[in-house]
Amino acid sequence: METIRQKVSYVRGLADGLEISESSKEGKVIRALIDILEDIADSVEDLDTAQAELDEYVEAIDEDLADVEEELYGEEEDEEDDGFVEVECPNCKETVYLDEDLFDDEDEEIICPNCHEPIHFECDCCDCHEDSDKE
Repeated sequence: METIRQKVSYVRGLADGLEISESSKEGKVIRALIDILEDIADSVEDLDTAQAELDEYVEAIDEDLADVEEELYGEEEDEEDDGFVEVECPNCKETVYLDEDLFDDEDEEIICPNCHEPIHFECDCCDCHEDSDKE
C-alpha cells in the first residue's frame, strides 16, 4: 500500500509532467495545494511515529503494572474477600456466587439465582446432613 508521501510525490510528478507552471492562477493554486499535501504527509508520518512509540510505552507500563498486581495480589484474587462464595448449584450445575451472609442463618433456605431451586449443602464438620430433609 502506498504511503501518503508517495501519493503526494506522484501528484507532484503529474503536475511537473503536465508542465503546470506557477505563472498561471490555476498553477499557483495547484502547486500550493501540493505543498500543503506534503506538509500534511510530514505531519501524518510524525503522528504515526509518535503513536508507535506511545503504543510501545503503554504496553511496557501495562506489563509492569501486571507484575505489580501479581506481586501485591498473587496470581489469583481471593474471591472470598469480596463477600461472595463461588458455589456449583447441584440442581442446574451452574457456578453461582452467593453472599457470605446467606450462610450465617442456618434456618434460611438458600435459593439458586439461576434456576431458583433450593441449594442444600452437606456439612463437613459432623455426621449431619442439611439435605436430609429433602424428599
